[in-house]
Amino acid sequence: MRVLRLTVAYDGTSYVGWQRQAEGRSIQGVLEDALWHLDPACGPLHAAGRTDAGVHALAQVVSVGVHTAVRVDAVRRALNVRLPPDVRVMQVVEAADTFHARYDALAKTYRYRVWNGPVLPPVEHRYAWHVPQPLDIVAMQEAARHIEGTHDFAAFQSSGGDVTSTVRTVFSARLLTTEDTPLLRYEVRGDGFLRHMVRAMVGTLLEVGTGRRPAAWVADAIASRSRGRAGQNVPPHGLWLVSVEYPEDPSGTAPPV
Repeated sequence: MRVLRLTVAYDGTSYVGWQRQAEGRSIQGVLEDALWHLDPACGPLHAAGRTDAGVHALAQVVSVGVHTAVRVDAVRRALNVRLPPDVRVMQVVEAADTFHARYDALAKTYRYRVWNGPVLPPVEHRYAWHVPQPLDIVAMQEAARHIEGTHDFAAFQSSGGDVTSTVRTVFSARLLTTEDTPLLRYEVRGDGFLRHMVRAMVGTLLEVGTGRRPAAWVADAIASRSRGRAGQNVPPHGLWLVSVEYPEDPSGTAPPV
């Protein structure tokens, strides 16, 4: 059996998330169905992260064991022929026999997009959350720095997670502006993320941006370890999985979207 590493991009609007479920169409499901036509004896798919319903990806990483001897470029073409147009396999490469997309990942980068203008362009309504009221960007940028470092992020975890520890390390957290547009991009890179963690982070920063809380309050919310002390989860459609890093090929930041 060969182990292949797939880099997959998708528009998550019409899906229940990455993971196959009893009802609804999933990214995992459509990929498995396409792969089955190429290799009915293939192994299970393992993704670097289980994105939720409505969440998008620029570079989700997936590992799978296959028996077919088809070349990797032909595998990519064969899968894309059978996949819907909102899911695409961008790259297929040979991986080590022991490679696992989830357990071997060193870091992931997520991006949340906020359109902070009076009118949301129609082309953005699936890909950015509209916040029309003025925001204090400087205060939000200061607040984002309190998220960096190794902390117990229980205050940012939604119920239903299956993790044994809520301690994670955030290597960087930045709120970026976009020249000539009201688009804000929250970029966060860490060694792992809890259920709805990034969406809760953005909701917490918006408490600061709207003037309801001071920037230093973010540190207090983290220290409380209480979900009720942090901001609410923002909607999923503004969230993108940007990149996943591995020991053999740490990746840089994906282009602005």
